[in-house]
Amino acid sequence: MKKIVIDARESGTSSGRYVDKLLENLHRLEPAYDVVALVKSHRLEYVRGIAPGFEVVCCDIKEFTLAEQVGLKRQLDGIAPDLVHFPFVQQPVRYQGAVVTTMQDLTTIRFRNPAKNRVVFAVKQAVYKWVNKQAARKSVRLITPTEFVKQDVAQYTGVDPAKITVTLEAADRIPDQPRALQALAGDDFIMYVGRPMPHKNLQRLVDAFAILKESHPQLKLVLAGKKDVLYDRIEQGVKDRRLGDVVFTGFVTEGQLRWLYENCRAYVFPSLSEGFGLPPLEAMMHGAPVVASSASCIPEVLGDAAHYFDPLDVAMMAACIAEVLDDGKLRARLVRAGKAQAAKYSWKRMARQTLDVYKSALDDPGSMPASDG
Repeated sequence: MKKIVIDARESGTSSGRYVDKLLENLHRLEPAYDVVALVKSHRLEYVRGIAPGFEVVCCDIKEFTLAEQVGLKRQLDGIAPDLVHFPFVQQPVRYQGAVVTTMQDLTTIRFRNPAKNRVVFAVKQAVYKWVNKQAARKSVRLITPTEFVKQDVAQYTGVDPAKITVTLEAADRIPDQPRALQALAGDDFIMYVGRPMPHKNLQRLVDAFAILKESHPQLKLVLAGKKDVLYDRIEQGVKDRRLGDVVFTGFVTEGQLRWLYENCRAYVFPSLSEGFGLPPLEAMMHGAPVVASSASCIPEVLGDAAHYFDPLDVAMMAACIAEVLDDGKLRARLVRAGKAQAAKYSWKRMARQTLDVYKSALDDPGSMPASDG
């Protein structure tokens, strides 16, 4: 029986939801392969619980390190798999075996992290660009989460688009009971949840909120997510301009997040660049009307279930949010369409499509399967 290794070192992180859902749903498909998951020590029991039929092996090698280039390659050589799936681009570039790589997006190539040393980050970004091209060219198959990313990857790396398969991801309904944030109970608020990286475009969202306050003085803007230096900078900017009613919640539990989705007047997604964009789909699933950026893959994923704005146009962003706040019929349509849109996506289908990529790569590595995009 052929052996497939899945690099699951990102299990348990926000981006690692993809690999967790892949393992869980792939296991349910009972693939005719020996599947080995490489997992960090603190996630071993979790992965064994969702995929008890797979072999789960400890791999505490940190991503984007020399140890990854040397130690992970040595570990893979020792396992001697017929195929390795890297769910993210980070991998030992000198590994010579057959590889499938999922390229989530090219955002890190295009945006700088201002919290990092400019020179150090520039060097790391240059290395990351090289790794992306090397991984794309040496992989026998590539997977992307959207058609937009497929075309972006093909253009950037020069690989044949026929080598790339689109496997759409999915949102999950939060099982925890909603738990109110008492400081917001009874208030009208719009919200965003996630990291404050530059491509998330939160400064323009704050600027749009300042415009909204003129016509909606009771409205609050809730920015939910673990505090870090970038959130601290945004918060300080809000204080400096004396802009009231911007609430920085810090980390929220799953129950609190569900309550925010279910009680917000709108979920706003102002991002400049995404590979898929799970939060607005998750918001839709919980009945929030979504106002979203028209950039990158976002219209592809959200379809006609969101109200779109140009993410570089602050006035337009404010106007579109105001339209959703003030137009009951528009709100109701977005809520209905959002629930239907979120229901179109399936982790089970994603796993089945990924299994088809494995079969194609193992059975005839020289051929190119038709994309599902």
